[in-house]
Amino acid sequence: MRYLLLASLLIHSAFAYGTSPVPRECRLRLFNTHTLEHLDVVYRRDGVYDPEALAKLDHFLRDWRVDRVKHYDPRLFDLLTELTAKVSRPEAELHVICGYRTSASNEMLRNHSSAIARKSMHMEAEAIDIRLPGIRTSRLRDTALALRRGGVGYYAGSDFLHIDVGRVRRW
Repeated sequence: MRYLLLASLLIHSAFAYGTSPVPRECRLRLFNTHTLEHLDVVYRRDGVYDPEALAKLDHFLRDWRVDRVKHYDPRLFDLLTELTAKVSRPEAELHVICGYRTSASNEMLRNHSSAIARKSMHMEAEAIDIRLPGIRTSRLRDTALALRRGGVGYYAGSDFLHIDVGRVRRW
């Protein structure tokens, strides 16, 4: 009985301080809006990252323009998992607008848009552009900002959100 009470208090205090217990499984469901590919993968179990699942995520988020893969920072996947949970859509399929970009792809995009950073974190495989059908992108932005886990860029006109695991900032 005493152990149940202690476990209950630990869980309650985790929620009270804005953290949540680590789920046994961390799953991402993704749809790539350019390649039309879907991915449903458990990338972490009991706090341990699955190398095969991470490789699948890396491939899924490849620079599709040149079919180049780069290893992603798994903290970004944790951020996506936490973000979907905080908007009460942990099972939802995120739409990926942009994952990894090679420097050549980044430069090509920069030539067509002033919104592309010269040193984009997409080139480091530490950023992703997403939307979540059924959730206003402004709500997703507000939730991401509240997490304070990296950069958040809101593109209302194109209806997507940029998130990264760099320093906390917004635009």
